[in-house]
Amino acid sequence: MGWRRAGVFVRSGAGSLAQRMMLIAAGWIMVLLLAGGLALDQAMANLVTRSFDEQLDNNLTAMVTSAEIGPDGEVLFNRAPGDQRFLEPNSGLYWQISGKGHEDFPSRSLWDRSLRLPVAHQPTAPRHYNSNEFDDEPLRVVVRSVILPGSPTVWCFAVAESRAQLDNQVERFRHILVVSFAVLGLGLVLMAGLQSWYGLSPLRRVRLAIARMRASGANQVTDRLPLEVQPLVEELNALLAHIEKQAEEARTHAGNLAHALKTPLTVLTNAATAQSDDLAEAVIRESAVMRRQVDHHLARARAVGRRGTSQARANIHDCADGVQRAVLRLYPDVRLDVAGERDATVAIERQDLDELLGNLIENAAKYGGGSVFVTVDVAPQDPAFAEIWVEDDGMGIPQAERIRIFDRGVRLDSGKPGTGLGLAIVRDVAEIYGGTVELGESEDLGGLLVKLRLPRAAG
Repeated sequence: MGWRRAGVFVRSGAGSLAQRMMLIAAGWIMVLLLAGGLALDQAMANLVTRSFDEQLDNNLTAMVTSAEIGPDGEVLFNRAPGDQRFLEPNSGLYWQISGKGHEDFPSRSLWDRSLRLPVAHQPTAPRHYNSNEFDDEPLRVVVRSVILPGSPTVWCFAVAESRAQLDNQVERFRHILVVSFAVLGLGLVLMAGLQSWYGLSPLRRVRLAIARMRASGANQVTDRLPLEVQPLVEELNALLAHIEKQAEEARTHAGNLAHALKTPLTVLTNAATAQSDDLAEAVIRESAVMRRQVDHHLARARAVGRRGTSQARANIHDCADGVQRAVLRLYPDVRLDVAGERDATVAIERQDLDELLGNLIENAAKYGGGSVFVTVDVAPQDPAFAEIWVEDDGMGIPQAERIRIFDRGVRLDSGKPGTGLGLAIVRDVAEIYGGTVELGESEDLGGLLVKLRLPRAAG
């Protein structure tokens, strides 16, 4: 599914970078705030509870230190507990002393109620726990079992206080915590949105720069952009330069082809207008010329179109073996040998390498004396290139003609069939891939030596 904007079909499934960044940021903010809030809530609840328990411990210690055994074996206080709430009925602060075989000794604040305390068998350290034994009043209780001097009984001392104040403090803190973290989370989400908007602004600048470039006719993005975006801009500029170069080459090909076809068409027009007797011969001759020109420009255009692929690679020996079989069918009397590095691979499409080797080897078989030798090796001056030597035992090409022979349609031996475009095609296609072609004299066979130099494939 998708939608249209300004005549361009946009895929809706691609999504938005800003939305993705916002969702990721919001998700992490929620997770971290939730985890942090729970941890902080637990820590503060423990802190408040511990402070609450310390007050209970102080009251319990005061009770134990002021307790003694009376004449009747019951517990007495040599001084009354200091907190006035112990004397007020249902005040929320209570104490009680229990012993096995003795009646409970409660504070006045308990009035007609009593605490359910565990039966103690030996002295213990203070222990804190929550109790719901009073229906309308949850309690926080601290108990301690001690043996008082003059009594074998293990007495259980307890101080209890209503948890209302404790729970109110925890709830109040929890409310502050929730509000604070909500405001913090909202602020962080807004900051993440601002960060996404500001962080992605260079991409909007790239879009605007491309729009200005299209409007002004420029072919480069020249705006200064952050380091993270600059490689994208450089690749974009390289792509634009490549497209511009291909467009310029296409215009050049079209112009060259039009210029090449202009003369044969003029000859045909003049012959037809004058109703020449050799009109049929002129049509055949000029049609052959036009066919040669079209074949040449088609070969060059194919090479230009395939040049952009970075994965282009072809094994030289495989191509040479295929060309060898084809040439030997045409020239069965020719001796054709291929030698050299069998694993040499060049960065060129297989079809274009076949065309290069096909033109060179066929020319050597056609114009040589019957022997053709092909050698594949690494370029001694630059290991990044491979060299292909095609030698024959023919008459060779004079030094003065070695530059002119690359021109389209030039043939030094008109007695044999051909188009005169073979070496021109080889030069043009080799240069498209960054290679070169040179002519020389073969030291071993005495004929023509063609050195084809092509870039090696990576890896």
